[in-house]
Amino acid sequence: MTSIKNPIFRTEDLCAYYRDFMAIKHVTVSIPEKKVTAVMGPSGCGKTTFIRCLNRLHELTPGARITGKIYLRDKDILKMDPIVVRRKVGMVFQRPNPFPTMTIYENVLAGYKLLGIRLPKEVADRIVEDALRKAALWDEVKDVLHRRGTFLSGGQQQRLCIARALAVKPEVLLMDEPTSALDPKATLQIENLIVELKSTVTIVIVTHNMPQAGRISDYTAFFYLGELIEFGPTAEVFTNPKDPRTEEYLTGKFS
Repeated sequence: MTSIKNPIFRTEDLCAYYRDFMAIKHVTVSIPEKKVTAVMGPSGCGKTTFIRCLNRLHELTPGARITGKIYLRDKDILKMDPIVVRRKVGMVFQRPNPFPTMTIYENVLAGYKLLGIRLPKEVADRIVEDALRKAALWDEVKDVLHRRGTFLSGGQQQRLCIARALAVKPEVLLMDEPTSALDPKATLQIENLIVELKSTVTIVIVTHNMPQAGRISDYTAFFYLGELIEFGPTAEVFTNPKDPRTEEYLTGKFS
């Protein structure tokens, strides 16, 4: 496996279980900072479970547990308050999920509300504008901030969810197939946004879309049956895979 200097994330012998089923098997990997890392592999191979371990969402599932170590900047996140972890490590899900009863403005600030943090209006206004600008959405919604988030198109809703995650200033943004429910135009907008965002935040993205991984990611992790089979620079993994299983997946032998 490729060695990464000063990684933002580091796992050691990470295993994740759903009761007796081991979904992630002894994964040791380092995730580089301010890069895009694509997590790929066939359906059911553990991709989503892996990233849900990185912000301790996995353990919210009844019967789920984790063994091994997960370090965020050399701090063991399994010994940290999960709320602190999730503030540092945001998540964007497969389907856009703005809170339906909240306005666009309120959606962006939802993380602060969940944390019980009250903000002066001028601070809140600044955070909302900054997050929406980072999500490339400000110009489209600045005049309708007090309409419900669900009034937006699917691609806009997903960018709103990205703005909501960015508002609390995370160090890492996890994305679980964030464009799979979107049309090609909205997908391209999200891809361009991801490339722009990596200058300020580390991104780990689960994707089934190999061309997408090739376009936007700097590193690729290939999972198969819960094991990390291969990890390295995307160009190397795609053009010169070291494991035959990676090559079979990339050439469409299995999916």
